[in-house]
Amino acid sequence: MRIRPLILAAALSGALAAPTAARASDSAAGQAAIADQVVVSYDAAADEAQKASAQESTDTTPVGTLADGAQVLKIKGGRSVSSTIGELRKKPGVRYAVPNFRMHAAALPAPWFPDDPGHGGPGDWRKLQWNFAGPFGINAPEAWSIARRDGVAGGRGVTIAVIDSGIAYRRWGRFRRAPDLPRHGWVDPYDFIRHNKYPLDEDGHGTHVTGTIVQRTNNGHGLTGLAYKARMMPLRVLDANGNGDGATFAKAIRFAVNHHAQVINMSVEFDTTLHAADIPEVISAINYAHKHGVIMVGAAGNDSEDHIAYPARDRYVIAVGASTANGCLAEYSNDGSGLDVVAPGGGDDSELTDNAWDIAHCNPNKPTRDIYQQTFTHGVTHFGLEGFEGTSESTPHVTAIAALILATGVIGKHPAPDAVQSRIEATATDMGAPGPDSRYGAGLANAAAAITP
Repeated sequence: MRIRPLILAAALSGALAAPTAARASDSAAGQAAIADQVVVSYDAAADEAQKASAQESTDTTPVGTLADGAQVLKIKGGRSVSSTIGELRKKPGVRYAVPNFRMHAAALPAPWFPDDPGHGGPGDWRKLQWNFAGPFGINAPEAWSIARRDGVAGGRGVTIAVIDSGIAYRRWGRFRRAPDLPRHGWVDPYDFIRHNKYPLDEDGHGTHVTGTIVQRTNNGHGLTGLAYKARMMPLRVLDANGNGDGATFAKAIRFAVNHHAQVINMSVEFDTTLHAADIPEVISAINYAHKHGVIMVGAAGNDSEDHIAYPARDRYVIAVGASTANGCLAEYSNDGSGLDVVAPGGGDDSELTDNAWDIAHCNPNKPTRDIYQQTFTHGVTHFGLEGFEGTSESTPHVTAIAALILATGVIGKHPAPDAVQSRIEATATDMGAPGPDSRYGAGLANAAAAITP
């Protein structure tokens, strides 16, 4: 977190002797200092008579002495701190006079809970979005609060490309905008199937994925999005049945890079039997994105296998597995070497292992909960809050966290993709065996921890 400097008066002796520094102290005193106290230090040659004279003429009296000989003086008679300091600085023998500034605990700002109702009343989004605010969620309320404090609410200023089945982001022809998606902030949209600038969703998958990132938040409607003020670049590569091909996908990655996307969400997967040599056009595009400093986040895959699907398997992509509301690996989620983190994907718990964590948290016979966002209920014109499960749903949580890291500048203004990935992994909540493991990667992605300095 960013902490306002905790200024100890004795440390300011040289700087506050200058007129410009004095004015800064005076202006700060009204809000940040004790109202009837000043801190005064005397020259080594000052005698007791000079000290007494300075105090008598300014109507102050000592109430404490510091180790270096400085004194805390109480102001009598209702005089202001600034006028008292001004007079003291003129007195012979006075080395410095400053306000007695207050300090406070270096605490996180209070969590922010928006008013979105879900299926109920104001704030009831929490009843559906365990993935944001539950015990095994990503700590969204704390992350929202930090970003708001830092002036970048909802990841404002960051551009995210979503390469998927399109997004219901506007009206056009027979298509309608999902009511709880933003009206504005859509940049450089492109449909690689229809070859036009209207990548509107016909499947519902891309709209649902996008909601986790940028659903309108605190608007008294529907649910919430983690990076709700980010700019979004909709890129359609999947048809109405959710199918696409590698060559088109590679074009979309390069398009996103060339149109200044900073993060790319890839809630898509190839067959797990494919290797890098089978999809050279995709690997080349991923290398191109990484070379240009673009962060890529991909779904580990939904095959219950012990290896990761491409594109997430690539070393330059953050591979995201899926966890459940119980804090267990989801039964469908791929895991294995190369898994970087997990994030909420919903669904049932995986089978138990002999790991103590799994024994405590996994119950394959107990139904758990899905990830809810707004998408189609039927056709492309009717919308509702629908529950999906999959690593497609876990991936946008990490994409949004990456956007918040960029927006807050917590690790610098222009961090490299590897630095962002390292930050996400280093701040994840450990799950499974202690330390990184092949089942949970570095652990459960934690949005608040990732943007806390």
